[in-house]
Parts: sequence; C-alpha cells; structure tokens
Amino acid sequence: MSDINLNAPKLFDLDGHIAIVTGAGSGIGQRIAIGLAQCGADVALLDRRTDDGLAHTAKHIEAAGRRSIKIAADVTSKDSLADAVARTEAELGALSLAVNAAGIANANPAEDMEEDQYQTLMDINLKGVFLSCQAEARAMLRHGRGAIVNIASMSGVIVNRGLSQAHYNASKAGVIHMSKSLAMEWVDRGVRVNTISPGYTATPMNTRPEMIHQTKLFEEQTPMQRMATVDEMVGPAVFLLSGAASFVTGVDLLVDGGFCCW
Repeated sequence: MSDINLNAPKLFDLDGHIAIVTGAGSGIGQRIAIGLAQCGADVALLDRRTDDGLAHTAKHIEAAGRRSIKIAADVTSKDSLADAVARTEAELGALSLAVNAAGIANANPAEDMEEDQYQTLMDINLKGVFLSCQAEARAMLRHGRGAIVNIASMSGVIVNRGLSQAHYNASKAGVIHMSKSLAMEWVDRGVRVNTISPGYTATPMNTRPEMIHQTKLFEEQTPMQRMATVDEMVGPAVFLLSGAASFVTGVDLLVDGGFCCW
C-alpha cells in the first residue's frame, strides 16, 4: 500500500475547474450544470433554446456562488461549438470539464419513419455529441487534462418495450461506443471520456400531461417502481468528472433503477 496523503483534496471537489454543459437550458443538462457549480466549478451554459431556460440555470449557479456564461449554440455546427469553447476560455478560463447532454427524442414505427425524422435526430444526438467532444477535447488536449461525460441512455443498451424508436436507440448506442473510442484515443493524453445512461427520468419531456399513462408504465417497468429525478443524475456526473474517478475512462454508467437487470 502506498503512503496515504492526509492532505489530499476532497475527492468530489470541482473548485478551480471550468466546465461546459450542452443542453443546459432544461432537464438533465440543466440540473447537472447547477450541480457542477454547487461542487465548485464555473460553467458555460450552452443551448439552442430561445426561452428563459439558460437564465434560470444561470440564476441558480449565481446562488451557488459560481460564475457562468450563457451561449446560444447549435451542437450540429462545428463553427458554433468552436466559438463556444473559445468564448468559454476567454471569459472563464481553461476548459477542463464537459457534459454533453443536448439531445432530442421522438418515436415512429420504423416502416413509417421519414428520412428527415431519422436524420435530424441522428444529427443532434450522435453527430452533435461527436462535434461537442471534438471542440472540447481540442482545448483539453492543449492543456493536458480534462474529463468529458456524454449523456447516453439505457436505450443504447436495451430496446424499450412498447416504444417505436429505432433511430433514438441507435443514436444512444452510438454515443456509448463512440465515447469508448474517444476515451482510448485520448487515454494517454490526459483526457478521460465516460458516459451516463439514464433510465426513465422525470424530465419535462416525460412529465407532460399527455404522458401520464406512459409515465405509469415507465414506473411499473422499473425495478425501483419509479422514475429517476434529474437530481439523481448529478452525483454520477460529478463522480465521473472529479478526481474520485481519476482511473475511470471508457465506462458507461447505467443509472436506471435496476431496469437493465431484468
């Protein structure tokens, strides 16, 4: 056993880190962005939303005593993401953490799906994550350190009963394997890449009034007999980004209430 450093920093402390979070205007991305600030990071908030979602996120980050900037960005645009990273580093400091949570979901039987529906989802969910990682890693690789967490889904591991979403499932499976590939490309250059695969989660998208019957099925199918809250995605993200996970890369962390066990 090596000597224990009694002066070691707190394992989950993100003080001094600068983070980018895509999809920070709502749902899982919004809550993780706030959680990173609560653990000490300053956060650049990216979203293509035109409502007050980013302002709401920024307000909570300010309440946590940390800095943030709001950036309207399209994750399918390489130039938009490059500009976002450049602005983050100019206004907040050297980028060291990233969470890529921007994504969409919809459903349609495969035999009826239009090519545009398929392509739009793939562009945001898979291409968007790749371009985000690429822009973020270019900065992190220059600095010789960084950690990226991509938000995938248990739908990238299993096929959801009763949901006709072959394109969505494929996009999330792609995020998981692409992240493993990126982790191995950058493993000896100081940048770690992991994924979180949430199970059914009570995001605004899943708690709309018209979803009430579907929500009940989600809860019944989950071994814990409920959906996750967005708060329950913060701990896994902080772990994977922090020093507590310094030897963890290329991992897909299922946060699904046991769903994939059955």
